Amino acid sequence: MRAFNCDHCGHLVFFESTSCVHCGCSLTFVPEQMRMAALAPSGSTPDMWVPQSPTLQQTTPLLRMCHNRSSQGAACNFTTDADGSQPYCVSCRQTRWLPNFENPQNLLRANQLENAKRYLFYTLSCLQLTSLQGLPAPVFDFLEDQPGQTPVMTGHASGTITLNVAEADDDERARRRLAMFEPYRTLLGHLRHESGHFFWDVLIKDSAWLPRFRALFGDERQDYDQALQAHYARGPAGPDGWQQQHISAYAATHPWEDWAETWAHYLHTMDLVETAASYRVQLRLPGHLASWPPMEDPFTPIQTPFEHILQQCVPLTLMLNSLNRSLGHSDAYPFAPSPGAVTKLQFVHEVVMEHRMRWAATH
Repeated sequence: MRAFNCDHCGHLVFFESTSCVHCGCSLTFVPEQMRMAALAPSGSTPDMWVPQSPTLQQTTPLLRMCHNRSSQGAACNFTTDADGSQPYCVSCRQTRWLPNFENPQNLLRANQLENAKRYLFYTLSCLQLTSLQGLPAPVFDFLEDQPGQTPVMTGHASGTITLNVAEADDDERARRRLAMFEPYRTLLGHLRHESGHFFWDVLIKDSAWLPRFRALFGDERQDYDQALQAHYARGPAGPDGWQQQHISAYAATHPWEDWAETWAHYLHTMDLVETAASYRVQLRLPGHLASWPPMEDPFTPIQTPFEHILQQCVPLTLMLNSLNRSLGHSDAYPFAPSPGAVTKLQFVHEVVMEHRMRWAATH
């Protein structure tokens, strides 16, 4: 996630910001333009806002806030269609079910879930992979376990991503991570993984990429339920030697899970490098005479080789993990992709870049 500035006073603001702490302007994120905008109320039109930036005023003289900006549970800072045809923004419209707000805990849960979903939307939009670029979008169900009923399972099926809202509780998420021997478990990580299943259907299924996918990841036609049963019977540590070809132990379960895990880590990598680039990070590892040049935005130009992106990411993750350890925390990115996993990450990059180039050629 890149850093943003208030376009009224120039002060640093963030993707989640709703007001500038320096000048006091209300802030909103305009998804169609991928920018933060400082606003003033429109005196003539109710529920409408005027951008403070003269440049933005020329193209978008009035903006309307997402209905969820002030409603309980979402705290959305996106804009929506100015004509009033859509009360909810492009991200909030993807949510079909939220948990029952009669439980006060669910208000905080919904806020965290929707914020993570907006982060996912941002990265996908940078890659031209959202409904703004004419692609189908997943539907999200954020559900709560009910007494006497089967527990809600996080997963993807037929375009719908389901997440158990208990994952928004830090203690519950940590408990599940330890029980599953997982080195990493976050809300954003869940959403990125499940979006991988969705985009397998969009980008790989029945496409010219399918033969190469099967050569790298395996044949997805093998029985998925049996593969899951074998994984849980074997234990979460995974099969011997999984590290040589997979990004995680769970990725070794089935080709679909291998793709989803690889996809999630691809999004991790792109977002991490973009964040570093926006802060103009430049690194030199201890013992190395040569320093890396300042990080470059991985989303531009479109033709950026993944090898170059990965070369930037490696020293970055080493520094990030060291900073976490100095504060007494576990590694922020506890992974060391093997050559086999890197080859799969490169394949994901090729698929995404081919899609982006086709989209750019028509827009």
